[in-house]
Amino acid sequence: MEVVKSNGNGLYVAEANSISAQQVARAAHEELVQLMSQRAEVMKRIGTLKQTIAGLANLFGDQVLSDDLLDLIDRKPTGRQPGFTKACRRVLMEVRRPLGAREVCAELERYAPDVLARHKDPLASVTTVLNRLVDYGEARSLSNDRGRRVWEWISEVQTADRDALAARNSA
Repeated sequence: MEVVKSNGNGLYVAEANSISAQQVARAAHEELVQLMSQRAEVMKRIGTLKQTIAGLANLFGDQVLSDDLLDLIDRKPTGRQPGFTKACRRVLMEVRRPLGAREVCAELERYAPDVLARHKDPLASVTTVLNRLVDYGEARSLSNDRGRRVWEWISEVQTADRDALAARNSA
């Protein structure tokens, strides 16, 4: 049980504590919103850089990149198949357009069939991973013209293109 005492100014200690807690919560909320916004911008920038580096590797070959850089963009050759999440990430990054879960499965079948073979229900696994990439701030989920859910890699270029298209359509 909390004891409520006057602090001499007519304010009760319990009220003062409550007001302080509200102020701290409000400040924490504002900082969290700001940090989440900054994280989204950083993830867009990371997406853009990964796409640029992957594009360079596609044009000139992986040998132009250091092992560290190949590892950062999930392209470093290893003795095993790439992880499922890395494979889905790579498909979204390299295709550069919104894809449905079935399309991602088809790309994985083409590029990493062994990864898909390990999953009982590949479509469900792909959907789960794509939703996680959205949660991580690496991808975004949209509806296509038929109302179906699609996902795309987040990059600054795509965001700028989408904003320009929206501005054109609203004019």
